[in-house]
Amino acid sequence: MAELKTNKVFIHLRDSTKKITVEQGGTRSGKTYNILMWIIFHYCMRNKGKTISIVRKTLPAVRSSVMRDFIDILTKANMYREENHNKSNFEYHLAGNIVEFMSVDQPQKVRGRKRDVLFLNEANELEIEDWRQLLFRTTEKVILDYNPSDEFHWIYEDVLTRDDCDFYQTTYLDNPFLEDSIILEIERLKVLDNTYWQIYGLGERGKNRSAVFNYIESDIPKEAKFKAYGLDFGYSADPTSLIAFYQHEDTIYFDELIYQTGMTNTDIANTLKSLEIDRRNIIFADSSEPKSIQEIYQFGFNIKPTSKGPDSINIGIDMMRRYKIAVTKRSLNLVKEFRNYKYIEDKMGRLTNKPVDAFNHGIDACRYAVFNTLNRPNLGKYSIR
Repeated sequence: MAELKTNKVFIHLRDSTKKITVEQGGTRSGKTYNILMWIIFHYCMRNKGKTISIVRKTLPAVRSSVMRDFIDILTKANMYREENHNKSNFEYHLAGNIVEFMSVDQPQKVRGRKRDVLFLNEANELEIEDWRQLLFRTTEKVILDYNPSDEFHWIYEDVLTRDDCDFYQTTYLDNPFLEDSIILEIERLKVLDNTYWQIYGLGERGKNRSAVFNYIESDIPKEAKFKAYGLDFGYSADPTSLIAFYQHEDTIYFDELIYQTGMTNTDIANTLKSLEIDRRNIIFADSSEPKSIQEIYQFGFNIKPTSKGPDSINIGIDMMRRYKIAVTKRSLNLVKEFRNYKYIEDKMGRLTNKPVDAFNHGIDACRYAVFNTLNRPNLGKYSIR
């Protein structure tokens, strides 16, 4: 096994003697990865017959984040064994213990059997009743991690006030393994917006701020009509984002289909195939990437550049705000963006009409789809340039 490289979060868990350990921190502080390493290399290697539950709000979020990191750690340590991985039940058998991955939208598991260790990843996504039901059935250790983007939350009132809770706060500076490009991207927040810098740079609790959009979380009703897809390109620091856009009466609905870094154009095309995207449906993509658009078009998809012009961002935002906005509950990254997307404040603390250039990759994809669809009554009759 390779040398174990950990940071402060691992040490916190190793040394904590209380039932609950809370890891509050800024982005990329290594919270999740080090908690998983503690579970694998410290807890599981010292125990047998234990059950460890790793929980997020939805199952797609579990699969695409914390479970992927767990398998990555085992693989890098040359410990992953296919025969120990029950993929249908989202379980891994490790050193005589069961590590199960679950979501709070699986009530039979939330209210089911007891566990020894509970890890709530991105705990501020959960409701207080989820917390209570999971806590009731946990016998030994509970771990929570989150970015403190909420000004008020049950974690602050119902968890941090307990006498059996250890609280730790970390930032990206506590993660010595970050690439320089990621550090520079985080430190851009100092200039972009002080509130974002406090939350995601320094790991401080969020303060009330004026968001660009109001939204609700909702399933897409059967009556809603599919309109278009929006695609925003990313690669290393920024994710590629694909959003499906639907409309029913005065409500527009958004469903997150892709939100991932490191995707080449071939990766995007292959994912579109795996999602069984109807090649007759239009994908509106960022027009600043004509080469990417052409390459994906050559794979047979109906992809077109979004129309852009003077003040196109504010025009698109204004069009979206004419409707009630709903985001599917499984669209966790998009929900996070809608919660955090805000207008820039001037030096006097007054709001400008310019949004901060952050937390907008999924929202940009939404905007492309809405602007090019609802702003063009003759869509389909003429080519779009």
